[in-house]
Amino acid sequence: MNTYEQLDAWIDRHFDEQVRFLQELIKVPTDTPPGNNAPHAERTAQLLQAMDIDVEQHAVPQAEVRAVGMESVTNLVARRRYGDGPTVLLNAHGDVVPPGEGWTHDPYGGEIADGRIYGRAAAVSKCDFSTYTFAVRALEAVARPARGSVELLFTYDEEFGGEVGPAWLLKHGIVRPDLMIAAGFSYQVITAHNGCLQMEVTVHGKMAHAAIPDSGVDAIHAAVQILNALYAQNTLYRSVTSQVEGISHPYLNVGMIEGGTNTNVVPGRASFKLDRRMIPEEDPTEVEATLRGIIDQAAAAMPGVTVEVRRMLLAKAMRPLPGNQPLVSALQQHGEQVFGEKIPALGTPLYTDVRLFCEAGIPGVIYGAGPRTVLESHAKRADERLELEDLRRATQVIARSLHDLLA
Repeated sequence: MNTYEQLDAWIDRHFDEQVRFLQELIKVPTDTPPGNNAPHAERTAQLLQAMDIDVEQHAVPQAEVRAVGMESVTNLVARRRYGDGPTVLLNAHGDVVPPGEGWTHDPYGGEIADGRIYGRAAAVSKCDFSTYTFAVRALEAVARPARGSVELLFTYDEEFGGEVGPAWLLKHGIVRPDLMIAAGFSYQVITAHNGCLQMEVTVHGKMAHAAIPDSGVDAIHAAVQILNALYAQNTLYRSVTSQVEGISHPYLNVGMIEGGTNTNVVPGRASFKLDRRMIPEEDPTEVEATLRGIIDQAAAAMPGVTVEVRRMLLAKAMRPLPGNQPLVSALQQHGEQVFGEKIPALGTPLYTDVRLFCEAGIPGVIYGAGPRTVLESHAKRADERLELEDLRRATQVIARSLHDLLA
């Protein structure tokens, strides 16, 4: 057998252990919000240390964690140094949205049925804690490099923008790789992605008794007028086309709305939260200014109404850096050999932490275990799942690619 076949065989022999590792990761909740994620980091560190992988635990100060709306964050770094040469970092995030309703499997059970593993973060992205860990183990067991380093980085704030995860670690000089790969799916190498602007809009009117509504100012009615203006703008976005394959056009989603105090009271306050996805060609400053202008103009047409707009998140789009070509080439080559089909390099409408590394001048791509689309994975929906065969083969692709990158 050649080296690649030996790597594949090691992963095959240890695959049951790899699946058990992923099951243990799924069993510890990391719902964000509320974002009490230090317990999962502690459990992950225990499991890694049981595999003789030393782990640095970097607890983010409580004040900084609270400032971004979370409860606890401990970032994990495992450094595997082989000699002089480039450092390749593998990053997956453990935080997830709450499970919600409609599950037919325990969201924290890691149950296996019909060749799939079920659970929140089974596909995004606790699976890639497993992918990356066992790829490194295979590499060291079969073809330990003589040069360079690999770093496993497991973080816990991707849902809230990465500010106390990768951004915090880069700011403090805890990580500074030459190349990086972040959690993704198996059938494409992602080299670009959308940006995301999230805003909270609070509309103030004047409370009044429902029997005398003219004595008040209906904040919910005002919010509806503002929403109508935003949805009209959303329709226009369909005529704006990205030149990045895999990305279509900008769009806007209102994901939460609340207001009022009782059914017999004219509501004096209403608020909603919106998510604006930005294609790589857009300027985030202009996007935000346009949205604020639409909101202000709609509010100005309603006497007695005032509006507050708060930016919750600004995640810039990921644009590919020229230095990412070794990553793309290795992953495409071995992806095609292992999966038996072409692995395209393209963009995605999602946003990820990879942008933070690219903004720091570190070439990165997105690749890991998962299906062709987010829809197939049920990520952020009930019964999130991962095909175990995708987990196995993605681990083989990563192990082979690391071998090439550090050869």
